[in-house]
Amino acid sequence: QVQMVESGGGLVQAGGSLRLSCAASRSIFSYNSVGWYRQAPGKQRELVAHISFGGTTNYADSVKGRFTISRDNAKNTVYLQMNSLKPEDTAVYYCNRLGAGSFDTWGQGTQVTVSS
Repeated sequence: QVQMVESGGGLVQAGGSLRLSCAASRSIFSYNSVGWYRQAPGKQRELVAHISFGGTTNYADSVKGRFTISRDNAKNTVYLQMNSLKPEDTAVYYCNRLGAGSFDTWGQGTQVTVSS
């Protein structure tokens, strides 16, 4: 069964930090690149970072230098350390396999709100 459970979101002031966690089912996690996505109100979901099974990472330009993605393959868990948060980072954050789309199963996400 495909399942993702995201956690760690919250309300933080600009410049603050949060660490998101996502526990994913083995079918999503095993041998796959996994990404963190976000969707702000009125906007399309966007990919912010992804990591390969071997640990190669990539970031959207908007978060490069501020966010760090990591994974624990033994725990089927992926993390997103978010530093120097900005109000424009406010969104619901989701994890899923790289390339997931509307027809894939998504978790409930975790809300991140950054106040100015």
